[in-house]
Amino acid sequence: MSLVTSVSRYAVVGLMAAAACFDDARVPSEAARRTSGLSAMTVSTAAATSRAGAGTGRHIVSFSGPVPADFAARVNALGGTVLWTSPGSGLAAVSGLGGSGPASLAAGRGIQAVDADAAIALEMPQAVTADAADATGGLASNAAPAAARFFALQWNMRAVQADVAWAHGALGSSNVSVFMLDSGIDYLHLDLLGRVDLTRSIDLLGTFLAQAVVNGDTVVVPFTEADTVAKYFAGRQPFTDLFFHGTHTAATVSSNAVRAAGITSGTTLVAVKVCGYIDVCPFSSILNGVIYAVQNGADVINMSLGGGFARSGNGRFVGLLQKVFNFARSKGVTIVVSAGNDAANLNRNGNTYATFCDTPGVICVSATGPTIDATGLTTATGPWTNIDAPAFYSDFGSPIDVAAPGGNQSAGPPLAPPAFRGAFVWAACSQTIYPPLAAHLGLSVCLAFPGVIVSSEGTSMAAPHVTGTAALLVSTLGRSPARIKARIEQTADHIDKRGESLFYGHGRVNVARAVGAIP
Repeated sequence: MSLVTSVSRYAVVGLMAAAACFDDARVPSEAARRTSGLSAMTVSTAAATSRAGAGTGRHIVSFSGPVPADFAARVNALGGTVLWTSPGSGLAAVSGLGGSGPASLAAGRGIQAVDADAAIALEMPQAVTADAADATGGLASNAAPAAARFFALQWNMRAVQADVAWAHGALGSSNVSVFMLDSGIDYLHLDLLGRVDLTRSIDLLGTFLAQAVVNGDTVVVPFTEADTVAKYFAGRQPFTDLFFHGTHTAATVSSNAVRAAGITSGTTLVAVKVCGYIDVCPFSSILNGVIYAVQNGADVINMSLGGGFARSGNGRFVGLLQKVFNFARSKGVTIVVSAGNDAANLNRNGNTYATFCDTPGVICVSATGPTIDATGLTTATGPWTNIDAPAFYSDFGSPIDVAAPGGNQSAGPPLAPPAFRGAFVWAACSQTIYPPLAAHLGLSVCLAFPGVIVSSEGTSMAAPHVTGTAALLVSTLGRSPARIKARIEQTADHIDKRGESLFYGHGRVNVARAVGAIP
């Protein structure tokens, strides 16, 4: 199966450890970053890898009925290993099948198909560095999230009227679980301490094949992220976040509001690591992540991921997605996905299948954000202009269900300081970023303190606003994906065309109206 599109979730990322001064110096361009490399062993170009359809050394098996009792024995006889089996979804993943092994397995009784696994890229962002002053101050504000130390930065929370919902008492319940399929979560960050269920959180990356640069040569080697966690962060759980993407999205869903508020402050988070810091998310791990979430009590799943593949020749790949997502919906699990950052019209994809938004039953989220912050990059407290403008990078089209704040910028020459063309979404930064990567991105300050917040821009940042809203609705509407989706759509603010916009879908999500805090 050939992946033909790699959707970047980020457009611009900034870093802030408090009300500190920015260096206002962007890291090198994407090409320059990848040319310089991160270490002696690092993925050379994960996005290019995805487009080329590079395999992970795994295969996804579809069963035509019940799982054959001798399935594991068959796989072992062909030199492979069963990684996981899901009777409920009728799928399994195996590794180590070479040569004619996949064809031989597919020809066996009870096997519908054996498809090669593929990698989706979690691309590296651009970043801005900051001082680490006052990086640990502040107290938990679970009962009053607007009291968070840097709530003034959070135009996004006010745009969706989350503060009005909080005042109404909609803070979230620990009995509601949101599973974050992402790069892991730094569960010791001040904004996330106690919010993450450590017993159900898990690393589902395992070991897979990845392209790497070793002494200047590109080779394919086994990669196990858990080894990196053990080497650099001994004592940390394998599902800790070596990137920061998962930590940021998680804290937007649910936060202690020490540094920055989340949509909720009481919802339980579960980290499901399906993406590695090397810029790769094995498709088999993503499917396994959805199945794991369903089987372990998920009420809502957040997938701030992207990617796409050619429709022609990949019918079974489309079928795998639909099969797993339908399995989740049948068990009462709501799935929220990000639209992608290619500024693409999803109605004109041609031969490209936009991996998650094109799958029925999800809530697909585009991004909005201000075009101008009058107080500039160093303070980012507004006033902001065109706060609900379509984000310049966001995908759009009829698959969009609702929009949410993801950050934005406007085109044109630089504005006179302190004004800045844009605004970002602020949330927690991981203290366990892979150190060479942290240095490369200018995020080393995140390693030093458990209270650093980072600003990001992308549809990845938009989706958690809707996920948090869905989590609040589980408490009142129950575990009903259809009812929750309908409520979010019906209560959204109609920014354009009365809720039938290619950019906004049914509108920009309004948390307060969704939970009944306002009519």
